[in-house]
Amino acid sequence: MNTLPTSTPNPNKSDKLQPPGKWRALAELMALRGQDELAPGELSMTGSDPFFPTPYRVGETVAAALAAIGVAANDLWELRTGLRQKIHVDVAPAAATLRTVDYTRALNQDGQYVHVPIPAAMSHMLGVTQPWPTKDGHWLLPHLNLPHLSRRVLDVLACDDTPAAVRQAVAGWEGVALEDAIANAGACGGMIRSPQEWLEHPQGRYLAARPVIEITKIADTAPEQLHSGDRPLSGVRVLDLTRILAGPVAGRALAEHGADVLMVGAEGLPQTPEHVRDTSHGKRSCFLNIREPSQAEELRALVSQADVFIDGYRPGRLAAHGFSVEDLVAQRPGLVVVSVSCFGSGGPWASRAGWEQVAQAVTGICHTNGLLTQGGQPKLVFAPLCDYTTGYLAALGAMLALARRAREGGSYHVQVSLCQSAMFVQRQGLLESFAAAPGCLTEDELEKLHVQANTCYGQLKTLGPVLQMSSTPPHWDRPSPRLGSDAAQWLPRQP
Repeated sequence: MNTLPTSTPNPNKSDKLQPPGKWRALAELMALRGQDELAPGELSMTGSDPFFPTPYRVGETVAAALAAIGVAANDLWELRTGLRQKIHVDVAPAAATLRTVDYTRALNQDGQYVHVPIPAAMSHMLGVTQPWPTKDGHWLLPHLNLPHLSRRVLDVLACDDTPAAVRQAVAGWEGVALEDAIANAGACGGMIRSPQEWLEHPQGRYLAARPVIEITKIADTAPEQLHSGDRPLSGVRVLDLTRILAGPVAGRALAEHGADVLMVGAEGLPQTPEHVRDTSHGKRSCFLNIREPSQAEELRALVSQADVFIDGYRPGRLAAHGFSVEDLVAQRPGLVVVSVSCFGSGGPWASRAGWEQVAQAVTGICHTNGLLTQGGQPKLVFAPLCDYTTGYLAALGAMLALARRAREGGSYHVQVSLCQSAMFVQRQGLLESFAAAPGCLTEDELEKLHVQANTCYGQLKTLGPVLQMSSTPPHWDRPSPRLGSDAAQWLPRQP
């Protein structure tokens, strides 16, 4: 078993002074925490990559993110009780959380729990959202998820929604020209770049100069004591205005530590059902259409009593409806606003929308993965590593900001992005051997991690929280709700 060194490595020093993988990743995250070093033995991490058949240290990086969440929860627990607890993370279960859909089982009519396949629409999307060669020797990935966004890409390409048609259409364009045309149409796509090409791109240079989580104190307020409760985030109220996929993961991670997480969406908003099911554990759900003045006022009333607001909309979209960061903290001084984006807090591409596959494409993940797994043709890592890592980092940032608010006061803006997370994974180094990676948990391993619940989707077993804490083990207080099934109001806090 590995335990955290008494002296945590400094992520700003040469890589030669520290090992690759989970400890390097953890050191980078602990530097953001800015607190005393952990006591020897408080945190342990076991296991190592490869878990997925990729040269990237995906499992170790996610394990480090979960371990850092455990430390942040421990900091809040100490603020409540004066006590700390033991934390443990194993790499294989941590890696498995990147593909929760693989481990969801539903009870069938024969009384057996069987695998739930992904919907046909998602399967089709995965088939067309791939790197395709352009006429100037580059590769470009057009993203064709959700009907309205897919339609915008297809209108640019002037083709049908089939792999053959998309391939042929992309082949008629130069890479950069198509990338810009897709962005100008308000759609999503990205040209495949090497890691070095990304770092030379203005957007890559911008992100490389910034921390993986940006936590900015944007206003001064009085310190706020934590509310009563028996969990690290008891009494913390979280508004989750996100979908597919990083934002919902962040909200779920906060719910695992006792937060009251209320999802807010508009009725009829396009979703991917399997991700709603698997990222909504522990939350409640209501519908509010902020285009309607009365419902926008209901959201403002919720904001006025919230602690955390997670924004996963296209950059600038909520601000156009009166819910900018400045609007939110004016409504509720002391609020922690978490912004989840594809391309980050600034730079020339800050206003562009994007998805998991786009982040893998532009940052070099897709290039290197293809180079080392199939001889050069770009290839996606078949796990949403950017989405889930970003979600966990968003939750970590929120918890670090809440601890700062308790100690020194303030309103905070936390910013994370899919591309920054992709760069974080790349900084952990590459594996020399990964062909024998298992790629999934065995049924025996899964049985120990499954949690069972009677949900609106039926009787389910799903992969539960894998972070282990000795005094406040993470868990969900309620199953995934049906969208819109709850009132737009907060639960009463414990006295």
